[in-house]
Amino acid sequence: MTQSSSGDNPVFRLPERLLLGPGPSPVPARVLKAMATPPIGYLDPAWFEVMAHAQGQLRRIYNTNNARTLPISGTGTMGMQACVAALVEEGDNVVVGVNGYFGNRLVDMAERLGANVTQVENVWGRAIDAGALEAAIKKVNPKVVMLVHAETSTGVRQPMDDVTRIVRDAGVMLLTDCVTSLGGVAVQLDDWGVDAAYSCTQKCLGAPPGLAPVSFSRRAVRAVAERKSKIHSFNVDIDLIDGYWTNHAYHHTPPNNMLYALVEAMTIIEEEGLDNRIARHQQNHLALVAGLEAMGLSMNVPAGERLPSLNAVGIPEGADDGAVRGELLGRFGIEMGAGLGAGKGKVWRIGLMGHGSQRRNVLTILAALGTVLNHQGIACDASGAMTAAESAYG
Repeated sequence: MTQSSSGDNPVFRLPERLLLGPGPSPVPARVLKAMATPPIGYLDPAWFEVMAHAQGQLRRIYNTNNARTLPISGTGTMGMQACVAALVEEGDNVVVGVNGYFGNRLVDMAERLGANVTQVENVWGRAIDAGALEAAIKKVNPKVVMLVHAETSTGVRQPMDDVTRIVRDAGVMLLTDCVTSLGGVAVQLDDWGVDAAYSCTQKCLGAPPGLAPVSFSRRAVRAVAERKSKIHSFNVDIDLIDGYWTNHAYHHTPPNNMLYALVEAMTIIEEEGLDNRIARHQQNHLALVAGLEAMGLSMNVPAGERLPSLNAVGIPEGADDGAVRGELLGRFGIEMGAGLGAGKGKVWRIGLMGHGSQRRNVLTILAALGTVLNHQGIACDASGAMTAAESAYG
């Protein structure tokens, strides 16, 4: 049996890409270097120190004092499943805000658990209306309300003040999707009164995909303890997972190297300062929007509801969605996301997340997109776009 050389491994032939889609986002070299740290035993006291350090960092980024704040082994969908499975039992009334693909996924997960789901819908590209949410809560008296803070499919950022006040006044639990906001957009779990939240590592946090940070309030922990039935899946049983993080009782073998990466990524956030990082995401978002609009393109979301980390722009008339994205990737090595669900063929999604939210990336994608559109016969002012973006920086 001959031994393969590294040249036969397709991993070593991967092209270099500038990841400006909906995720994953670019990963800093420091984070990749941290991943190369050798694994250690999952019951080693030194490993427990890393775990505790990571939990403290996550609490600060989530702006919470929740003791049960930890990264689930798996991507954001695993975090979503863990939160929904923990709080929902068969026969529970649940209200879900649906204005995009991931609101629909919350509905699907709750229905699979036997919940009676009431959907509060809005068109894709708009936030959930607080009045409609309040009416649904009064009508069905739910156990849990589920909202997507950062709808990755549409680029909508849900304004939280009114909706969280309504949920708090009703005395029901609130579950929130922070997948594309945590680490790049303000997330205030304790101030908002959120009972369960989940995110992922590969977007604004700036690490590779593989972990899903979650946080549970004391009320949510109590609700889990008072369940009438076991959580349906051993794999996402938050009590068992927390038992490992708190008391080091074995549940599963954790992905050491992913936690090393997350800790280093959060250290970078701490060095920059969370407020500064949020301001950076906003500044680059505004510059990108200025450039796109100067190019003659239109944003899919009203200004007050836009997600700085994920920008949805309408595909101009006459443009071939796949051809534009394909030329961007093949000619310039830039990944730009397609629309999901109802947005398929209607919007492009440009991610400016974590390490990827940089001035040079804004200018690079504007120049490349303008070149591609002009090449494909879609008239646009690429030079005007660059000028507008530069002006937005001041």
